[in-house]
Amino acid sequence: MKIKLKLMTATICLASIASSSIADNIKVGFNVPLTGFAAADGTSALNGAELAVEQINTAGGINGNMMELVVYDDQASPKEAVPIAQKLIESDNVVAAVSGSYSGATRAAAGIFQESGVPYISAYAIHPDITRAGDYVFRTSFVGEVQGRAGAKLAGEMLGLKKAVVVTLQNDFGKSLVAGFKEVSANYGIEIVGEYEYSIKDRQFGPIVSKIRADNPDVIYATGYFFTAGPLVSQLRAAGINTTIIGQEGYDSQKFIDIAGPAAEGTIITTSLDRDSTAVETQDFITAFEAKSGNKTDMVAASAHTAIKVLAAALQSSGDADKAALRDAIAGTQLTASTGEISFNGLGEVQKSVQVQVVKDGQWHHHSVIHDAALLAPPTE
Repeated sequence: MKIKLKLMTATICLASIASSSIADNIKVGFNVPLTGFAAADGTSALNGAELAVEQINTAGGINGNMMELVVYDDQASPKEAVPIAQKLIESDNVVAAVSGSYSGATRAAAGIFQESGVPYISAYAIHPDITRAGDYVFRTSFVGEVQGRAGAKLAGEMLGLKKAVVVTLQNDFGKSLVAGFKEVSANYGIEIVGEYEYSIKDRQFGPIVSKIRADNPDVIYATGYFFTAGPLVSQLRAAGINTTIIGQEGYDSQKFIDIAGPAAEGTIITTSLDRDSTAVETQDFITAFEAKSGNKTDMVAASAHTAIKVLAAALQSSGDADKAALRDAIAGTQLTASTGEISFNGLGEVQKSVQVQVVKDGQWHHHSVIHDAALLAPPTE
């Protein structure tokens, strides 16, 4: 088994930081896909996490100690994530860890951290079973079903679209989103007239496109990542299908727009990041991230940035290295972050509004916000 290690001692060129000894650093694990099919998302997530650490350390660290990221490439693979979690706990002695990875890898690692009593935060993986690993596991982005329910409200109530086709990416991500959409679609008068599936390896969607054209829906709810959604949307538009397309946070990257080209215009998504927010935390993050990375910001970067900031706030308030105290501090955290107001329920699920973005003139922009607390309530058990 091949495990790739990238050790990040996140220090800034300041005299006060240079004088800190490595022994005083607070080690935080970070599993993230840096190679393989999810490498683009992983690189963005790592940049977001590194930015948060740089900002924390520049501001004086955690009670005077510097935060240090210990980073491993999990390739978005459960088989890689398990030994990485074990190494972070047993060899690296991290006080806590953050997942900057997809649901499969995060689910696999969550149980290891729970069994060892080491707090673990999922930055953006959405499968509901992640936090069910136990009370040491948290999530700073939406569980899949919550975002799916938001998509149904957006389509049926906010946009008045009632005749839907559902396209499901056959993995944890796609299935959980569609489950949420279908759970409440009838409440908003939505009739599902067609359901189609595809695999993460698919890039040619001719048969699905032909069936959707025959269905003649007024909205397409299509799950996917930017690298699958880009070709799908492009092919739908090339076939003359001008129906409203609603996606989710997997589309939330400038890369989706680059792949789909002009066909991306008008695509609407539910996500965690409002690029047009007037909140200082969001705009400061966007400015700093784009200066650091040279790329447009995206949801995974903002979510990783948020998860590190949550952990830093909890470390600051817990005041020591006791992991049970740190767990309690995370559970009680209330924080304004780049992805909004963060707080957790008893299962460790985030409670916040859903942002809606739309592609206008080749950029993601604000469309609306879904505030419905009852609809967006995450699971409690």
